[in-house]
Amino acid sequence: MARILIAGESWMTTSTHVKGVDEFSVHSYVEGVGPLRDALTGRGHVVEHLPAHLVPTRFPGDAAALSAYDLVVLSDIGANSIQLAPQVFERFEPGQDRLAALRDWVGEGGALLMIGGYLSFSGFQARAAFRQTAIAEVLPVTMLPEDDRVESPAGIVPTVGDPGHAALGGAGADWPGLLGYNRTVAKDGAEVPARVGQDPLVALAPFGAGRAGVFTSDCSPHWAPPAFCEEWPGYADLFDGLARWLVRG
Repeated sequence: MARILIAGESWMTTSTHVKGVDEFSVHSYVEGVGPLRDALTGRGHVVEHLPAHLVPTRFPGDAAALSAYDLVVLSDIGANSIQLAPQVFERFEPGQDRLAALRDWVGEGGALLMIGGYLSFSGFQARAAFRQTAIAEVLPVTMLPEDDRVESPAGIVPTVGDPGHAALGGAGADWPGLLGYNRTVAKDGAEVPARVGQDPLVALAPFGAGRAGVFTSDCSPHWAPPAFCEEWPGYADLFDGLARWLVRG
């Protein structure tokens, strides 16, 4: 059992309805964390979800706050949301470097998992912007300087080169197709038990006394269609395996 913080995996949507000469806007709040949270809690882990709009004010900023968790998961939440607390962005006062604190915490024995999305790694138009942060030192992959998304609308089936790797949790070798991922380059010495095309899908490496991993596609739609995140029994095996492997570090 691990204590897991998942930051991100939520968004707000605004739609404009035009009816003749009249128009009005409708706003909604959406969470994509459900499949991942359910998979982890179903295997006995304790999961806290920090929605994207609360990350700027509530993301843990030092080792003491991070010590409440065994594993931090960043999923579809950009570096700016973590770095630009209101104190810094609105009041122009120095604050905590929370990504540097996260790096140091992993190096001292913590665990980090980044999951792909439009605001993961480099992301859509490179807006996720993790490449030039302290997290770039921690991850087992090198991020691209440009928009790193690979859209695969016809579907792309992962290749599992090491189905027996403990981090895959017994998910097997036959995985459903995905609709896209973030392209990265595995660092020297990183373990890559699963790929999409020639690119890493799952990559793992130690960092200091801790461990870091990536799953470069999504944990929920749109890149992870229901056949992957809802209907495939191996989904829970995979993310449980990743959590346990990372925390054992």
